[in-house]
Amino acid sequence: MSAGREIRLIEEDDGWWSAVDEQTGIASQGATRQEALENLDEAVELATEARDDDTPAPEPDAPWFDD
Repeated sequence: MSAGREIRLIEEDDGWWSAVDEQTGIASQGATRQEALENLDEAVELATEARDDDTPAPEPDAPWFDD
């Protein structure tokens, strides 16, 4: 059984919805409540995958990074 997630849904003045995962601090938005929640699920999944990825960050290749 999952401990659950605490998600805050906010209807913005422009009619869009914001969804915030309180545990991770990740937020997303959508034109509807459902869309905001689906976008939040995707954002949390992508952030989790990125955190779990052991691949080192690529070296910068822009000329302004040359010493």
